[in-house]
Amino acid sequence: MPPKKNPLRLNDLQLRTLAIAQVLARESDAAERHEATGEVTLHALPDPHGNHFHIGPFTVPRKAASGLFNAAVWTVLDRKGLVRPGAAGAVTLTADGLAYETGYEKALQAADH
Repeated sequence: MPPKKNPLRLNDLQLRTLAIAQVLARESDAAERHEATGEVTLHALPDPHGNHFHIGPFTVPRKAASGLFNAAVWTVLDRKGLVRPGAAGAVTLTADGLAYETGYEKALQAADH
């Protein structure tokens, strides 16, 4: 039997936020990888550039990333075991959080500037 899509029943905002965090974990200079645990700590979120922001080669609309600045979204992702809060606003994506299939990465657009 194939694995269930979205087995933790995350809502749309939670899925988008996790997908953006996964890309940040791979593409951001502010990401610290922990080889022993497979986790990645994000020390800073990107600064918006007008109505969007850049993550590596991607452009993310500010509207699509509203969950990054919503404490309730991070609380749910923490409760589901996908992230852990850290000191001074840092967040750690667990190995499960990094591997969770969100279906949103395909929606990110390559930056045009």
